[in-house]
Amino acid sequence: MITSLEKALGHTFARRDLLDQALTHASIPSSVSYERLEFLGDRVLGLVMAEWLLEAFPTESEGAIAKRFAALVCKEALLEVADALNLSTHVRAHMGDRALLSRGQDGILADCCEALIAALYLDAGLDTARAFIRSYWQTQLTQRDRPPQDAKSALQEWAQARGYDRPEYTITDTTGPDHHPHFTVKVTLQGLEEDVIATGTSKKQAEQRAAEQALRQLS
Repeated sequence: MITSLEKALGHTFARRDLLDQALTHASIPSSVSYERLEFLGDRVLGLVMAEWLLEAFPTESEGAIAKRFAALVCKEALLEVADALNLSTHVRAHMGDRALLSRGQDGILADCCEALIAALYLDAGLDTARAFIRSYWQTQLTQRDRPPQDAKSALQEWAQARGYDRPEYTITDTTGPDHHPHFTVKVTLQGLEEDVIATGTSKKQAEQRAAEQALRQLS
């Protein structure tokens, strides 16, 4: 029987154990979780995306391509794909983790998305994984005419242009268990009326959100 997720992926698995593993969180007792597949899927996504970007933007510099790459393989990009797949209805997790997952408070969906890429690769090869990635990342790849600039870089350039010191990012709080922590970060910068505080499921995400808020305040 072909599952609804297989229809969305565009592939019927010969090894159903790979699909099951890609959807299993470590909180399920006596099960092999998606973590090893996630490790491989991250590399497969990176290879396919790098190849695709060089093909799609043949005149751009390495630096510009690197900015596009970072935006397309980040957690937020993966979550967009996971949402398109309705992945939250397929992941097997302990009840407490499912509650967090349903509120979007951790990286489980992004991790499972990478694990699915690995499962496709192992079950049917690179061409199948590439077809899935190019299908589900097409809109994200083409929606920007110019390479994206991350908020932290933009905020630093704003400060340098005015002769100010670099923005300082400080972790003020960390909550949650090890497998899905929650970070609170404060950014301090001359020119801000007050320190800006933001949260995220990774230090990088919290810093980016703080920088985004700071730029909005400065504008």
